[in-house]
Amino acid sequence: MYTCICARVRECEVRAAIAEGAHDDESVGEVTGAGTGCGSCVDRICGLIREVAPAAGLRGLAAAS
Repeated sequence: MYTCICARVRECEVRAAIAEGAHDDESVGEVTGAGTGCGSCVDRICGLIREVAPAAGLRGLAAAS
């Protein structure tokens, strides 16, 4: 399933990027290209970050505040 239609990035690619250390939507975008087009997938990317790397997702949210 695609997470980002604009960049044709599949969910498995986003999960792999997160597992390899991409812990916010910007770093996922740098690695995969996801979320760098229209931005409609950023919420889904952030959800995957919270699911795959919960502690990292919380740090990313704290940094954004």
